[in-house]
Amino acid sequence: MKTDKICMKKICCVALASLSFFAIEAQDSLSNKNKRYFDIDKNIDIFNSVLRNLDMFYVDKIEPNSLVQRTIANMLAGLDPYTEYYPEENVSDLRFLTTGEYAGIGAIISYNDKRVIINEPYEGLPAAKAGLKAGDQILEIDGQDMRKSTVKEVSNKLKGTPGTTLIIEIQRPGEQKSRKITVLREKIAIPAVTYSTVADGNIGYLHFAGFTDKSSEEFKRTVVDLKSKGATSLVIDLRGNGGGILDEAVNIVNLFVPKGTEIVSTKGKMSQWDRIYRTQNQPIDTIIPLTVLIDTGSASASEITAGALQDFDRAVIIGNRSYGKGLVQTPRNLPYGGNIKITTSKYYIPSGRCIQALDYSHRDPDGAAARVPDSLTNVFYTKNGRPVRDGGGITPDITIEQERVGTISYYLVADNIIFDFVTGWVQKHPAIDPADRFELSDADYESFKIFVKSKDFQYDRMSEKTMQSLKEVMEFEGYMKTAGEEFKALESKLVPDLDLDLEAFKSDIKELITEEIIQRYYYKKGVLIHELVKDKAYLKAMEVLKDKALYKNILNPSKLPPVVEPQEKLAKRYS
Repeated sequence: MKTDKICMKKICCVALASLSFFAIEAQDSLSNKNKRYFDIDKNIDIFNSVLRNLDMFYVDKIEPNSLVQRTIANMLAGLDPYTEYYPEENVSDLRFLTTGEYAGIGAIISYNDKRVIINEPYEGLPAAKAGLKAGDQILEIDGQDMRKSTVKEVSNKLKGTPGTTLIIEIQRPGEQKSRKITVLREKIAIPAVTYSTVADGNIGYLHFAGFTDKSSEEFKRTVVDLKSKGATSLVIDLRGNGGGILDEAVNIVNLFVPKGTEIVSTKGKMSQWDRIYRTQNQPIDTIIPLTVLIDTGSASASEITAGALQDFDRAVIIGNRSYGKGLVQTPRNLPYGGNIKITTSKYYIPSGRCIQALDYSHRDPDGAAARVPDSLTNVFYTKNGRPVRDGGGITPDITIEQERVGTISYYLVADNIIFDFVTGWVQKHPAIDPADRFELSDADYESFKIFVKSKDFQYDRMSEKTMQSLKEVMEFEGYMKTAGEEFKALESKLVPDLDLDLEAFKSDIKELITEEIIQRYYYKKGVLIHELVKDKAYLKAMEVLKDKALYKNILNPSKLPPVVEPQEKLAKRYS
């Protein structure tokens, strides 16, 4: 009896101690939360005070809206590239990102030679139907002078209510007089499927451009149509697809895997927002052989689609490692009609891996986000036991090496040299061969070289800058005395030479010109048709789908090698 009383006293003491601990912990938690709220309120007061003092006492007049928006942009830039603020006047841009829809003329505009120009009219949309062409300079819209306007100002003027008309005065290169063209605004919905076809009798191909609202329905219709035309296998091209709505990715994977399958889960700071996304519908085909093409431009929803199909051993992934965006954004409404798109969670695909490549919470001294090194990634396994890794995008089952092009190609595009040459070339050629057969002639390329020289074209050379840095280091460390002749010999070979570079990178530059010409006549679809003729990743996908044994062995190899962690490999290599 006495022992029982002692035990009860001990239990009571332990219980009281536990309650005291939880009370202290709760108190500390409340104290930390109150301090956090105080810090937020304090900094808001400081910001308000700074802004008011600037407005009252700064030597020049300030523009509060512009100043605050720049401040917000700089604040968010320190987090990640995807958390963005949209003031009321730019909310339509966010809406276009998620829906792919807006009301306007259906054309890309850009700045060229101190004027806003039509850069690319979309096929079948108002600008193209009205006769606007790439290269047209926009002078006036409904009588309002646009000669000194920015791209944003012109864009806002072109957008409006569907069914309304606007009169655009343009100056077409090569013509003396300006033209006035009447365009009827429409609700613009950019197609998600750029191009689809059945090749070699039974292999379906489709290029999918973006995961916008209801894009999965368009994807489904295309797959059904390809199957009705005899397709017994599919090539899904996600290259250059930067992603979009997560649900659309789930719906697309749903077409090829059973109902109720977990495709992706999200986890963030707010645990009540964590979600598991499962397929909701019956699939259309769970056995049709699939290949998916990806590259470094495939991100977000593209990676969910490719990664889920890889984790389920449902498709052979071909191309280059994807971008590595494993972050999810949620839009939140703000006062005065604004909006903020906030990164709220990370997503995890069926094997359990997160493919986020950059760690924005840890940056180097220069402020750059660090990429997760391959040696620190973790191994996960597909349904059939194939090893896959996290921390750096989706690694293809078959990698196709990307060819590097010279920097001169980049500057020829960025400085609109190729664009302007093609604008003049098109005026002399009312028609060209079909997209899959057209090639730029050597005579036309010689004309291009003359055109480049007439423009006083200048371009940056990384090799030249590197050589200058090397020279300074060699002089500082005294190596110029012993290796000076060798350095001069190398330097002489790396001196910028426009004629030499135009010839050395001829094939790359010719291809860029060819694609720009094809786009003028056959739009984006024509460029795709042209590229597929020599596309190594596409041709490899066709090869895999034709060889049933190869396809099966990639997804379900008879003998899987044991997984060796990179740390073990390094240890053995340097032991």
